[in-house]
Amino acid sequence: MGARDYVAALGVVLIWGTNFIAMKFALHDMTPFQLGAGRYLFAVLPLILFFRPPRLHWKFVLAYGLLQGVGQFGCLFLALKVGMSAALGSVLMQTQVFFTALFGFVLLRERASTALLWGLGLAALGIACFSLNYLAPGAATGGTTAAGFVLVLGAAAMWAASNIVVRRAQQASAGFDVVPFMVWSSLVPVLPFILLSLAFDDPATRWRWLAAPWTTWASLAYLGWFATILAYALWTGLLKRHPLNRVAPFSLAVPVVGISSGMIILGDVITPWQWAGTALVVASLATVMFGPRLLRWRARA
Repeated sequence: MGARDYVAALGVVLIWGTNFIAMKFALHDMTPFQLGAGRYLFAVLPLILFFRPPRLHWKFVLAYGLLQGVGQFGCLFLALKVGMSAALGSVLMQTQVFFTALFGFVLLRERASTALLWGLGLAALGIACFSLNYLAPGAATGGTTAAGFVLVLGAAAMWAASNIVVRRAQQASAGFDVVPFMVWSSLVPVLPFILLSLAFDDPATRWRWLAAPWTTWASLAYLGWFATILAYALWTGLLKRHPLNRVAPFSLAVPVVGISSGMIILGDVITPWQWAGTALVVASLATVMFGPRLLRWRARA
């Protein structure tokens, strides 16, 4: 990997690690459903004017837009609103790796490696630690709630389901191009989010976003243009140029950036149970990424 690729990987880590801060800022002046509509309007405009529709069946664009847009970010924005810190949200969203493996096993008949099974076990222990934080009598929760915890796991599951859609789309289209796919699929969640806002948001909050400060609009631009389009395009470009085992380890730094930025900028507090869960989730990711290499080394030895 050259210097340009390292800069791209570092950029993705910083964008994905800090985009939870932007979500928290935007949720001060917008409801979760308004934020969902705004995020994807920024992702679509003006890029949709410069990219032709992707050359694959519309069902993949629709499914990805609903799962990744309405499903993943609808649950995530609700979680951050009802009780989830930016720091822990960045960690728990990484469980999508294991939801993806489970969905791949059930839907695509993909075989689970030994390293993946160990990783799944560690991730399950990590989720148990997070759960005990809410079940233990009198335990501090660090400003999070059980509802926020369940919703962010739901967001991770929706992310995993959208990963399966991408795999199917890549199999169905030899010339799969990620940027037009991302731009046009970002058009799908806008109307559902608007309808959800009209149906469930308090009428007194429907037009509050018009008086939002510049920080809210900057957060929307950051979420739409940088976190949605630029970061995914950079990440996919790295995967096209380099083997997965060279690129994937960089994602381990996303929770580190997320925790650090949440604690420094927002003053997030992490309890002992949550630190234990975080350590186990990060260890599970490291096991999945580096385990196969270690097993091959032991076999050769």
